Amino acid sequence: MAKTSSIYRNKKRQKMAAQFAEKRAKLKAIAKDKTVPQEDRFLARLKLAELPRNSSKVRIRNRCAVTGRSRGVESRFQMCRIVLRDLASRGQIPGMVKSSW
Repeated sequence: MAKTSSIYRNKKRQKMAAQFAEKRAKLKAIAKDKTVPQEDRFLARLKLAELPRNSSKVRIRNRCAVTGRSRGVESRFQMCRIVLRDLASRGQIPGMVKSSW
């Protein structure tokens, strides 16, 4: 089980990224557009830098929905490999069977 502080910090980042997503996308579009004057593009970059760092989508860490583990997370199920294998062995994930030979 991961520390609860790191789990809550990640949830805070997800919420903040969703909150600032539209504003961040507009500023990035202005900054990348070559038809806009260079001064306006520079101002857009400055405004982008003034936004909170945790509002960036890149800072969000994939974590297991059950344990909060940050490594070995299967993105389709949002679970780490350990929990995924345990649930698959018990037959609690529909359509998934643990192979044996």
